Amino acid sequence: MYKTITSSQLLKKAASSTNSSRNFTSSSRLPRTTAAGSIVEGAATRVNSAKSFNGNSVNNPRLLSYSSALRSVRSSVPRWSHGVDWKSPSSLCSQIRTTSPACNGFYRKMATMASENPFKGTLTSLPKPGGGEFGKFYSLPALNDPRIDKLPYSIRILLESAIRNCDGFQVKKEDVEKIIDWENTSPKQVEIPFKPARVLLQDFTGVPAVVDLACMRDAMDKLGSDPNKINPLVPVDLVIDHSVQVDVTRSENAVQENMEKEFQRNKERFAFLKWGSKAFRNMLVVPPGSGIVHQVNLEYLGRVVFNNDGTLYPDSVVGTDSHTTMIDGLGVAGWGVGGIEAEAAMLGQPLSMVLPGVVGFKLSGKLRNGVTATDLVLTVTQMLRKHGVVGKFVEFYGAGVGEISLADRATIANMSPEYGATMGFFPVDHVTLQYLKLTGRSDETVAMIEGYLRANNMFVDYNEPQQERAYSSYLSLDLADVEPCISGPKRPHDRVPLKDMKADWHACLDNKVGFKGFAIPKEEQGKAAKFSFHGEPAELRHGSVVIAAITSCTNTSNPSVMLGAGLVAKKASELGLQVKPWVKTSLAPGSGVVTKYLLQSGLQKYLNQQGFHIVGYGCTTCIGNSGELDDTVASAISENDIVAAAVLSGNRNFEGRVHALTRANYLASPPLVVAYALAGTVDIDFDKEPIGVGKDGKDVYFRDIWPSTEEIAEAVQSSVLPEMFKSTYEAITEGNPMWNQLSVPTSTMYSWDTKSTYIHEPPYFKNITMDPPGSHGVKDAYCLLNFGDSITTDHISPAGSIHKDSPAAKFLLERGVERKDFNSYGSRRGNDEIMARGTFANIRLVNKLCSKDGPKTIHIPTGEKLYVFDAAMRYKADGHDTIILAGAEYGSGSSRDWAAKGPMLQGVKAVIAKSFERIHRSNLVGMGIIPLCFKAGEDADTLGLTGHERYTIDLPSKIDEIRPGQDVTVTTDTGKSFTCTARFDTEVELAYFNHGGILPYVVRQLTKQ
Repeated sequence: MYKTITSSQLLKKAASSTNSSRNFTSSSRLPRTTAAGSIVEGAATRVNSAKSFNGNSVNNPRLLSYSSALRSVRSSVPRWSHGVDWKSPSSLCSQIRTTSPACNGFYRKMATMASENPFKGTLTSLPKPGGGEFGKFYSLPALNDPRIDKLPYSIRILLESAIRNCDGFQVKKEDVEKIIDWENTSPKQVEIPFKPARVLLQDFTGVPAVVDLACMRDAMDKLGSDPNKINPLVPVDLVIDHSVQVDVTRSENAVQENMEKEFQRNKERFAFLKWGSKAFRNMLVVPPGSGIVHQVNLEYLGRVVFNNDGTLYPDSVVGTDSHTTMIDGLGVAGWGVGGIEAEAAMLGQPLSMVLPGVVGFKLSGKLRNGVTATDLVLTVTQMLRKHGVVGKFVEFYGAGVGEISLADRATIANMSPEYGATMGFFPVDHVTLQYLKLTGRSDETVAMIEGYLRANNMFVDYNEPQQERAYSSYLSLDLADVEPCISGPKRPHDRVPLKDMKADWHACLDNKVGFKGFAIPKEEQGKAAKFSFHGEPAELRHGSVVIAAITSCTNTSNPSVMLGAGLVAKKASELGLQVKPWVKTSLAPGSGVVTKYLLQSGLQKYLNQQGFHIVGYGCTTCIGNSGELDDTVASAISENDIVAAAVLSGNRNFEGRVHALTRANYLASPPLVVAYALAGTVDIDFDKEPIGVGKDGKDVYFRDIWPSTEEIAEAVQSSVLPEMFKSTYEAITEGNPMWNQLSVPTSTMYSWDTKSTYIHEPPYFKNITMDPPGSHGVKDAYCLLNFGDSITTDHISPAGSIHKDSPAAKFLLERGVERKDFNSYGSRRGNDEIMARGTFANIRLVNKLCSKDGPKTIHIPTGEKLYVFDAAMRYKADGHDTIILAGAEYGSGSSRDWAAKGPMLQGVKAVIAKSFERIHRSNLVGMGIIPLCFKAGEDADTLGLTGHERYTIDLPSKIDEIRPGQDVTVTTDTGKSFTCTARFDTEVELAYFNHGGILPYVVRQLTKQ
């Protein structure tokens, strides 16, 4: 039994209280046992070993290659070992001290700080049903504070973390009180620290993160400090999923051929990541071909509750991909952060965040027959976008939550970035526990998870009366009101009911160019482009579907919609319908489990018949890795100015993202992707017009091929089996032969190759000193770009193909790289020279300084029209600062740190916008760029700013004279003056700005310690 003690008493205690250091040795999930009884570790193969391994001495806990590690850990390494134990700061420091003696002073200091936890009196035992205990935990009920009972579940996770990590140094007892008093403090935008349990990366964002870590080691060495202080202090999982492209389709051998091309293009990057997994402690790299990071996280990596030999606490994660929020569907608090924030979290820095408001979203009723999870998420996205949830948590509650599957919840949580929220959170309930069992978590682990969450008032039981919780605002939706829909043609939140699609399409053709318009003259709307497709007559019209992709973490983790797509293909095949051969079809599952249940159900063969062969296990089309269109199709589109369409089961459809030649891009459920592929056009009314003609000569309608909810449920019940998850994730530890054959150096300092066009030492620390550069304003800066609303990170730093005439292409050609080997911008994020040239290189960029769309701007002093990079370099060479003007939602879309790094390298000193996307604003601060917001009702247009002026931003030269959110005066050389809000939102962000960015700040702090 624990002693009852109030939170106010605890908050008054304990500068004198100490928490004894404990030894923790095991991990959160139990190891799996093979038929022979030996333990097989899962994906997180991290071992402590001082023994010789394959001829190399391994003296630090590192990731071993999968097949070798599998052979080496047959005895006692638990599945979730991370080399050191992730329980409390004190035990962590004691263990790391043994592996890095040079850090003793620093870790002694940290251990001393960590021992001073004023909440040790809340430590409570969680008994096992059969005797003994699972472990101890910091108990929220032990605080005996009625305010906690009204807190949203998502805020309780922040509270538990603050209590457990409270050391009077990084997390103070005042921070705990702020969270407990959330109802009163959250409207005041108070700042709190948060220490996530782990960090999640994918390769596009992971490569630059590892590059930065390697570069930081060099910086530590330059400053005379120990480079080995740069090591992740929390578990880091990196899944390589962003590199596979859809080069080969409609082939049984597409997976193998695409993977071979993936390795040919990315061998150097992959070898670098494999080096990182060995050089840095506690870094797991899941090799290519394993699945999409968020699906692997949901099905396998997610712990829900950590159990580290006696200390229990909720799983939480930050990731360098904005769709990290998918894990919120599992009841794990997770969200996307910039790569630079993630690097700081890896190095033990708490994330500084504004205590968020929480929107309570009540669900009731049940989905109607034939309505999919994708229809639901597009409806929710539109509602929340309209409500306004940027910077907030959304927490779903109500009886309707219990009526939707965990996969459906994950689909809703996944699209948090599209509706603007930090999280879309579903607390753990019985549905969660059933999913954990389905995906292979052991009964004992599930019992521990349920026991802990119930004991700490974090479990929802819909069979019991629900205590009312406080929310900042409220929304509600009757699930029965959801109707079939898609979203597009250029934004995820532009939802179109399926019944209105034809009319909406024609309106888009008529409307002026914009998010819902293409401005096609009436007389040209019926134009047909006839061509020969490999000897077969073909034609394209406005709205013709040329890409149909079942892709993306959003939907491919959901058995109901994946099997639904298979049923549509089956019904269509049986009726004699066939997708036209010039439609580029593809199926890219998020994990091997999908393949297994599609084969088990017998539906994969019908998908193959319609051209939806499996092309790889990764993000593919959703992130722009759609590959090239057939030359005849590409020519027909370009030569006839056809507004061609892509239909994909993804989460992003910004113009220029999916493919340069698809100006209309629609998000749809996987079964709808198949239906539109069969129709061959988005210009169709599915209720009234036939999809095609069957083998009996009769018209076939949408209703003839659409499966019922019962048909889908039967397929899920009979085809999705727990053994599929177990066998898939046991095999994931073996990697694949191409990965296992990669040879990498054993040094802990990276040897930079100056000739490499993939990995290059960035200039961030080139002239670093121990003294920070300090605060700075901007004087007489030119406007590099003048934007309107909704400039996305895809516009700023595209991830897709490198255009043949771009500055990046010129750079590569000059270094002997042939065009066929350009690869994508995303794959070259480890090279700052490429990425700086790729910044603002999107061919659909709309810049008010230029009359035509494209990646160019006007060099104001000369009036020349130049590529943005070339103009920026000319400004820098002449000693001129630059700024950017923008409208609302600047930086929306994927969390992409290069969208901040690139402008910084181009010399941009400030961005003045109507509003910023949350992660991007943080990234700008992290790279030392000043984010300013126009005052309400004002923007560049209302103030009469053309972008041809020179701008001066008046900021104090001393950082202690700047406050978060203070007003700043901006003046121009034309005599205009206006006031903006400085979007440094926390004191910590001001510290980063003072140091020239977060990375120099961390290096200087670690050097001092």
